[in-house]
Amino acid sequence: MDALAAFPTSLNFVMKGWSSGDRAVRGMNVLGTFAHYPALAKAFMTFNAHVAGASSLLYRDREIVILRLSWVMHSEYELVQHMILGKRAGLSDEEIGRLQQGPDAPGWSAEDADLVRAVDQLHELSRITPATWERLAQRYNQSQMLDLIFLVGCYAALALAINSLETPIESGAPPLGEATRQRLLASIATPLS
Repeated sequence: MDALAAFPTSLNFVMKGWSSGDRAVRGMNVLGTFAHYPALAKAFMTFNAHVAGASSLLYRDREIVILRLSWVMHSEYELVQHMILGKRAGLSDEEIGRLQQGPDAPGWSAEDADLVRAVDQLHELSRITPATWERLAQRYNQSQMLDLIFLVGCYAALALAINSLETPIESGAPPLGEATRQRLLASIATPLS
């Protein structure tokens, strides 16, 4: 339990739900997975607490990043969890849907498009290109730029674990629509044996 307390907001949310009788509270399955490896849990949860809560990026910007990364990494678990959090951060259903299309989808502001583009570049190229970096640096200071990179890294690591372990979505979480789920999973390669 001490290891999971490194991200107190997450642990408190799950424990409050559990105490109230909710045996399918969101986030429970991920925390349960981490509970099997306390040293890793403490290290990761400390990192996750910073990028998800203490980051210098605005809450809305963090959720844009996490939602886009969840989409490109085919992490249904993360996507479902952060659709809820994205709405709390002020994202509309239209914006959340647009994240599935990427940075060139019509309707993005230039700033939001570059934020989405940075996620795609980090995912595909393992770096933000100089042109995108230059535009983002007009909006973000050095700490924010680092928080952006490490936010992507943190949630990419989490997606790799969730996807590999096939962590199930808690039954209490609102499911993706079937068409959205099929688009999310459509480009995943045939599993290796």
